[in-house]
Amino acid sequence: MSTNLISSGTTARQKVNLRTPDVMAAVQQQVESHYRSDIIEKVRRAGGIISVGDTTVRLAKQFGFCYGVERAIDLAYAARKVFKDRRLFIVGEIIHNPEVNHQIASLGIKNLTGKNKEADISDLGPDDVVIVPAFGTELSIQQQIKDRGCQIVDTTCGDVMSVWKRVRKYASESATSIIHGKAEHEETKATSSRALGDGSGHYRRGPDARGYRLRLRLHPARRRQTGVPREI
Repeated sequence: MSTNLISSGTTARQKVNLRTPDVMAAVQQQVESHYRSDIIEKVRRAGGIISVGDTTVRLAKQFGFCYGVERAIDLAYAARKVFKDRRLFIVGEIIHNPEVNHQIASLGIKNLTGKNKEADISDLGPDDVVIVPAFGTELSIQQQIKDRGCQIVDTTCGDVMSVWKRVRKYASESATSIIHGKAEHEETKATSSRALGDGSGHYRRGPDARGYRLRLRLHPARRRQTGVPREI
């Protein structure tokens, strides 16, 4: 089974293009019906400011889903349309948004991990499709899914993968990565699993990283990324 990430967002025995024009046109129509707001559009048309009586509403300049989240949602909807007759699963929540996760569940996509777990990885087979969320997933979980021979739709955010690249580099240099984030968050755990490299890397996260907060402020990461300055 191929482990290469291809442009369609899938990794598996067979390359499947999820982003064909007809599929994406149908996806966009469905996504807009679920997440588009006439009220928000009205505020935007008014320049981001609207007043009703003595109440003024100002819309944040950066409002809505980021590119990585939009891509993850699009690929999940596309997977449901392309793999119509196959079972679909997801590793945890695609993002931390109850409404989005409700819509994903309504597509018949079942959760493999977390508090809303509906199925076990051990129950998967070669005909099943598994979606990796925008946060990514731990290497051990990823390997278990690959071992089951499943079709994988990888929606991991590009910014998250950039962090993985950095911690792997630090691991190759026997450096310690300081992961400043919630210890049990999916993205933190996914990054931690890559910080050991071939066994020569190290990492600190959660409570163990508290003593490094001042140092991390000198290395600000982009939004949603975990700061990983080098430690010798």
